Amino acid sequence: MTRTLQQGLRAGAVLIALVLLAVFFDVAAARAQTARAPDLTLTGTLTGTAHETYTELPFRVPAGTGRLSVEFSYTGKEQKSVIDLGLRDPERFRGWSGGNKSRFTVAEADATPSYLAGPLKPGTWKLILGAPNIRKTARADYVAKIWFEPIGAGFAGFSDRPAAGGDRWWRGDLHMHTGHSDGACLSRKGAKVPCPVFKTLDAAAARGLDFVAVTDHNTTSHFEALRELAPYYDDLLIMPGREITTFYGHANLFGPTAFVDFQLGGPRARRFVDIQAQSDKAGGLLSINHPGLPSRELCMGCGWTAPYTDYSRVQAVEVINGGAAEGPLSGLAFWEARLNEGLQITAIGGSDNHDASLDPARAPAIGVPTTVVRAPELSQAAILRAIRQGHVFLDVAGTRERLLEVTARAGAAEAQMGDQIAAPAGAKVSLAVRVVGVPGGRIVLAGDGARLAALADPNLSGSHQTLAFDLTADGRPRWLRVDVRDAGGRLVLLGNPIYLRP
Repeated sequence: MTRTLQQGLRAGAVLIALVLLAVFFDVAAARAQTARAPDLTLTGTLTGTAHETYTELPFRVPAGTGRLSVEFSYTGKEQKSVIDLGLRDPERFRGWSGGNKSRFTVAEADATPSYLAGPLKPGTWKLILGAPNIRKTARADYVAKIWFEPIGAGFAGFSDRPAAGGDRWWRGDLHMHTGHSDGACLSRKGAKVPCPVFKTLDAAAARGLDFVAVTDHNTTSHFEALRELAPYYDDLLIMPGREITTFYGHANLFGPTAFVDFQLGGPRARRFVDIQAQSDKAGGLLSINHPGLPSRELCMGCGWTAPYTDYSRVQAVEVINGGAAEGPLSGLAFWEARLNEGLQITAIGGSDNHDASLDPARAPAIGVPTTVVRAPELSQAAILRAIRQGHVFLDVAGTRERLLEVTARAGAAEAQMGDQIAAPAGAKVSLAVRVVGVPGGRIVLAGDGARLAALADPNLSGSHQTLAFDLTADGRPRWLRVDVRDAGGRLVLLGNPIYLRP
């Protein structure tokens, strides 16, 4: 083994270790955001004299606060003491949860049910303590813990814990619309009406999806509904999203709830790089949507024509939109052009569903296509991190069982879809492809690295099968993708590349 090859393999092993550490710290940081010590703690005691009275606890909200969270507890419940909870800002009443919640959050775009979303004006706010019952001789000691998150801080999601654990493939839909934009469905009387958010989540749960992002056009109003519904759909990870819809193309933004401007060409976003900068500041993942669609009067602003796009800051491309897996309306050619420029951008898909009641067997029903993500747990931080890394494949028909796993090995180094692997000139790279659910199909290689591979038999005889092949690196940066086609030649699974780096 040459010294250059040894160095390359060591570099590959180090890279994989760094990626694993990044996953760990990204997820840990999201949890630490909710687990960190409070910025302010208010304590006190209510006695029998507070019976059937209200006590207001003033506290200061600093300028630049984007989210306020409160956790409240008290003693004396064994003596039937009851303390209800509410909130006022410097100008108005912001909510009342009584005794039904011990924790709530308020932000500009979303708030815990019982509370009102809106700007967090700096100044004196007040917690309202109502005491419907405290016995004359009773004592209730209370603790109110308060957290302030700055505007643009990372948002861990609508739940403070993962929906499920375990390193596995998670299935989701990343592009859906409700009545908060142009989503419509039939009412109980059969009239076409703006479709309520719960219909979309019902359809996603019925399909067996693990995660969703509801992406209404240019608005954040649906975040309120999603926060309200999230505790009920506790087996479904619900991520905030919105479709930034401009005259020159559409892009989904996943993760943050803070407003990001969509008026491309206006004073607040003269160029698309300005929108990208706002998205980056908010901690979001930005995906270019359906770039292969036509634009102008055929589909106003649908295709991607935005000038001054910094593709190095685009994390994903919606390669499959609804039923457009291949052909002139697919985003495949647009995405591959970026890969050929040397960029690493993840392919994702989305149903672009506008009617949650559509036949689930046909696109664009919710979950058709399905974006399948390998992540260590079902949390917003883990899913978005895995998408950034490219640990993703697309199930075109949105089945529950089809799988595509691609592993590359070069000496001690190992990589999966989305990863880089050190491959200097002459290095042998062995690849293993595991496919589930496509009997009679075949695997197909794509990318400029495909010419280096020697694939003896691409056919899949069984429903669970692993094929192996080798390639010899030529010392140039390459990308290699594995797709799966069924017996009729139709694309059924689209993989993300493995990147060969000298």
